Amino acid sequence: MVRNFRHSLTHCATLATLLTMGLAAAPAGAQSLVEMVELAQGFDAPWLSSRAALDAAEHKGAQAKSGLLPSVGAQAGANYTRTELHPNIPGVLGSAHQQSAAIQASQPLYRPANTIAYRQGQRNVELARAQLDAATQDLLVRVSQGYFDVLAAQDTLTTVQAQKRAVREQLEFAQRNFDIGAATITDQREAQARHDLVEAQEIAATNDLQVKRLALEQLVGKSPLQPHPLAQPVQLPAVQPATVAPWVEQAENDQPLVRQARLALDMAELETRKAETGHLPTVDLQASYGVQRNPDGTTTIPIKNRIHQGQVGVTLNMPLFAGFAVQNRVKETLSLEEKARADLDNARRQSAQAARQAFYGVQSGTGQVKALEAAVASSQSALEANQLGYQVGVRINVDVLNAQSQLYQAQRDLAQARYNVLVGQLKLRQAAGQLQMQDIHGLNQLIARP
Repeated sequence: MVRNFRHSLTHCATLATLLTMGLAAAPAGAQSLVEMVELAQGFDAPWLSSRAALDAAEHKGAQAKSGLLPSVGAQAGANYTRTELHPNIPGVLGSAHQQSAAIQASQPLYRPANTIAYRQGQRNVELARAQLDAATQDLLVRVSQGYFDVLAAQDTLTTVQAQKRAVREQLEFAQRNFDIGAATITDQREAQARHDLVEAQEIAATNDLQVKRLALEQLVGKSPLQPHPLAQPVQLPAVQPATVAPWVEQAENDQPLVRQARLALDMAELETRKAETGHLPTVDLQASYGVQRNPDGTTTIPIKNRIHQGQVGVTLNMPLFAGFAVQNRVKETLSLEEKARADLDNARRQSAQAARQAFYGVQSGTGQVKALEAAVASSQSALEANQLGYQVGVRINVDVLNAQSQLYQAQRDLAQARYNVLVGQLKLRQAAGQLQMQDIHGLNQLIARP
């Protein structure tokens, strides 16, 4: 009995150490959180798509600038003309060859629609950059969530395996006591039932760990993966600012979805101004220079000749009536502008609410960690008391098993709560639009080194 009591205490201390240290020392091939994020940035399809979209937007913005720059074109040609006159007229050629070459240039002087299109191109680049920021923050959260999901699944499996060892010893002890008549069949059967249940839990925990690891490998693009555990002792960073108001204010201004909605409103306002230019004239500076060579002469000049011609001028185009198309286009853009304004208000409200939920979620998680730390300490004391009571005969075997299960559950929940707080802090910064790679580096400082 004393031997069983000491072994139970040893198992509890071992499990506490494993869970506290995040499965103890990491394997030699383990990866840190920063390493996994860097791997994901070269593999994750949504992030790569947003990166390519930004590149495309930058090139499209450069295209819009072409409407403000001069355009130059060259033209060349050769033709043969045959003329038959009846009756023939002396001195008039019946056939002639002709070669020509010309260069033409045009410079917009006043095209307000082109100027607005260029500004829209710049806004489109900023919009794509905001979308990439959103994709980057989402990637950081997804990788971190997958990272800690694997650690949590490992903790669960470790808990179940430790509990299985403790239950097996209790089963063997109950069987020996029953054989010598020191215990009833009830103790033995209760221990057997608990052992069978833990075996089923071990199978489920093993499968869950495999699923979580496969999900992380699919996200990162590398296999096999083994996350580093948290360093000891675990010191959760405090949330700064410590009040919700600054987070909400940042979310309403800096959140990528809010930035996208704000840029969409700017583009809608520019589109209205662009539609209004349908009533305005356009002015272009045009110039051309050409050479025409007539080796056989012409009907007017019956000898070989060459003609050089240059031209410079200004062209004015004034729209007069387009079937009310311009007026209706302006009305359409004004309605779209109101829609964009409403979408911006909605984005701000949703971002503010998400920041509040994330902030209070972190606050709640921090309080839960403190409560679970106390629960682990009290559960450890309760287990020791039950084991002592079982030793002196005032507690039965099932009491010890229940106390062990309570301790294991509290230790596992504490580890999970810590992971939730760390991921929750990242989600809070994401909700406020402040999440950056340096936050991942800061979180990586809490992870143990091999």
